[in-house]
Amino acid sequence: MGMNEKLIIGKETKYPLNGILSLPENCSSKVPAVVLVHGSGPADMDEKVGNNYPFKDLAEGLSEKGIAVLRYDKRTFVYGKEMKNETGLSVKEETIEDAVLAAGLLRKDSRIDSNRVFIIGHSLGGMLAPRIDAEGGHFAGIIIMGGSPRRLEEILMDQNNDVLESLNKFLKMIARKQIAALSSKFDKIYTLSDEEAKSTVVLGKYSRAYYFKEMGEHPSTDYLNALNKPVLILQGDQDFHVSVDRDFKVYKNLLGEKQNVTFKLYPNLNHLFMPAVYGEILKMKKEYKVAQHVDEKVIHDIAEWIHSV
Repeated sequence: MGMNEKLIIGKETKYPLNGILSLPENCSSKVPAVVLVHGSGPADMDEKVGNNYPFKDLAEGLSEKGIAVLRYDKRTFVYGKEMKNETGLSVKEETIEDAVLAAGLLRKDSRIDSNRVFIIGHSLGGMLAPRIDAEGGHFAGIIIMGGSPRRLEEILMDQNNDVLESLNKFLKMIARKQIAALSSKFDKIYTLSDEEAKSTVVLGKYSRAYYFKEMGEHPSTDYLNALNKPVLILQGDQDFHVSVDRDFKVYKNLLGEKQNVTFKLYPNLNHLFMPAVYGEILKMKKEYKVAQHVDEKVIHDIAEWIHSV
């Protein structure tokens, strides 16, 4: 087992966050390092979902293979109460700023090779990873796990439609109306001014149009098309949050010609890169209740790729 050190991300900011740096056992030479960036919603540093801890698995697995790993609590997980009334909340405050600060911390660490700091973005974090890189992450390479080249609202609408398909006739009628209403809200987002978007609620009580608009105006594909640094794109084929046809294959169509991009699709793994249990969105809670671990092959492939860069 390597060493785990506690650190604080953004010590100087008004949102300091607890983190853990997992180091390989004998850090005699400078080692490569990765920053782990969470999916959507508030999440702790282990990215706990049900009884699963994907970021803990990645940190332990990669540090055993000679790679330092930095993970930390997501800002909305610790400061959600204070942040939920910020009408101008975007992925910048929610995710990007802290990931950039984390990369900076790694570069300052004398045990780490400052030219070999990578990012692993999971889910929403994977969608944002190319932007985080462009906005100050300056990574040696980018790893996208269960990400998407699409806009967040398109993915949400798809998930809603997947649920719709499995409802009975009566519920279908009600749900279809709700989904149509949500869809028309999403369609109008880009016609709103920033100020209007900040005062328009689209989902629940706090989720504002501005969050989606600001993110949608920075499409991940723009960054990926411009990138020449190494990119590794991974997905499980039993992932019901994103899809092989609408996400993985679309990444391949967009970027398949580029020499710097590597693709890996894993049979029978879900969104957490763990063995699929039910493999359907309606059984999501049950799926993640089953305690499992990130597949060894995934950890092996990521480590090999990092060492080869």
